Amino acid sequence: MSSTPGPPPPQPPEFSHGPFITLHTAIVLLTAVVIGVIVGGLTFLSGTPAAGAVLAGLLTAGGSVPVLRTHIG
Repeated sequence: MSSTPGPPPPQPPEFSHGPFITLHTAIVLLTAVVIGVIVGGLTFLSGTPAAGAVLAGLLTAGGSVPVLRTHIG
């Protein structure tokens, strides 16, 4: 029997890469979600079925991201 130790355990990764998302990205995405919720809610209150209101909100949120990205900064 040999008493040689096994391989060393793996080291945990270093967390010095910075934040997961930048502050600019967080503000743009949060603003897009708020705009999408407002448009979807107003669309629903105007009498459109819920599926149409959700679709309107999603399209508005997705369409506002490029515009917000250029305007916020």
